[in-house]
Amino acid sequence: MAIDPTVVIIWLVVGAIVGWLSSQIAMGGGLGLVWDLIIGIVGAVIAGDVLPLLGFYTGGGFIAAIVNAVIGAVAFLVIARLCKLMLQPEKT
Repeated sequence: MAIDPTVVIIWLVVGAIVGWLSSQIAMGGGLGLVWDLIIGIVGAVIAGDVLPLLGFYTGGGFIAAIVNAVIGAVAFLVIARLCKLMLQPEKT
């Protein structure tokens, strides 16, 4: 089964937008195009897999998918920032 290149481009654009938006919501500014893209795509995957397991449904359609992706991306970003803080050595 081949993936249409147009679909991949749409995923990348939506992932970048969602990643940037989650960076703004979680405060701290954007992390750059590549990291915003990664956070957006991982957030969409988290939202698509984990949120329904938790009983959280926003309905169907494009807007609902964006909302889910933003929720997942914000959650991923907060967890990533917490891990970064915990793994940093204390400055003395």
